[in-house]
Amino acid sequence: MRRLWSAAGLAAMVLAVAACASSGSSSSSSSVAAQSSSPAAAAASSPASSAATTVLSRTIGGTAVLTNSAGFTLYWFGPDTSTTSTCTGSCATYWPPVTGPATAGAGVTGTLGTITRPDGTLQATYDGHPLYAYTGDNAPGQAKGNGLNVSGGVWHEMTVSGSIVAPAPAAAPVHSSAPAAAPVHSSAPAAAPVHSTAPAPAPVHSTAPAPAPSPTGGGGYGY
Repeated sequence: MRRLWSAAGLAAMVLAVAACASSGSSSSSSSVAAQSSSPAAAAASSPASSAATTVLSRTIGGTAVLTNSAGFTLYWFGPDTSTTSTCTGSCATYWPPVTGPATAGAGVTGTLGTITRPDGTLQATYDGHPLYAYTGDNAPGQAKGNGLNVSGGVWHEMTVSGSIVAPAPAAAPVHSSAPAAAPVHSSAPAAAPVHSTAPAPAPVHSTAPAPAPSPTGGGGYGY
């Protein structure tokens, strides 16, 4: 009878060990699978930090300029160099840098490149000029930033040819070309004062002779 219990106990121990080994193996396999799938899941959920930006050519105001894919004009900053952007901080809030690298769309013939900004991000360049957009342009086809002297330097629209284009002159105020009306003067001569040409009337003198004294005297009673 003891032998039977011993055999039964031994069998139970073997089964327990096997179960533990199977559990450990399953847990280990699950852990490895989870670790191997984590990078893929992270890569799938995070945006690409260096997604390509497409720059296009568009004619604005008679000039072929670079725009982003939404049609907004791109600019370059006078104080920048081919390797350094000087527009940082609040400047970059109003003039957002174009993320590099960039790809050329139809009509873009210059050289595209990248520089590393002070914060470590990549910025696209065109013919050696770091590229920016401008928040003052509120619709495609505008170039309100061209010629502005702000943030320590002058901003220029990025032309396809790389040339600098003067900003369009402001509209001149409208003035009437008609001459001012001359004051109206009467051409008729002033009326001459009226003078009478008739001679003044002569004083009236009586021509009748004075009455003669009475010859009888006496006061003129006849006695």
